[in-house]
Amino acid sequence: MYNQTVYSYINYDQQLERQFPSLPVPSFPGLSGLSSLSGLPGPEFGGPTGLPGLPGSQIPQAPTTPPPSFIPQQVAATPYAVDPGAIRLCQFRNTFIWLNNGEAFWFYPILVGPRSVAGFRWNGWSWTIFGIDTRRIISFTCY
Repeated sequence: MYNQTVYSYINYDQQLERQFPSLPVPSFPGLSGLSSLSGLPGPEFGGPTGLPGLPGSQIPQAPTTPPPSFIPQQVAATPYAVDPGAIRLCQFRNTFIWLNNGEAFWFYPILVGPRSVAGFRWNGWSWTIFGIDTRRIISFTCY
């Protein structure tokens, strides 16, 4: 699972670099060895201070408060991919996501692409940077 997630980050970063060459490369604390494995610049790579299309053109930060303490009831799960346009409505909001592998978690989306969504995932005690292919999401609800 861990290696698959890292591969998803690398694949997602390469897609973003091709589409938006001026975007900064995000740094993942504790994963500095990835740059030598993937050919991507490491965390020391500098870039612009803002992301296009984000409020205030600031590099997004993780939420400062935990998500709600309840788990919402799942609504109509589908075996099909989630439309990125639908999940875009949850950008910058606490969102509960159910995956096709049975996992479910709180997520705070900040960037929605054509086939993926990136943001912060709640691991039970803090927010961590996270990205996922929308084809793995079967259901979501945002607050």
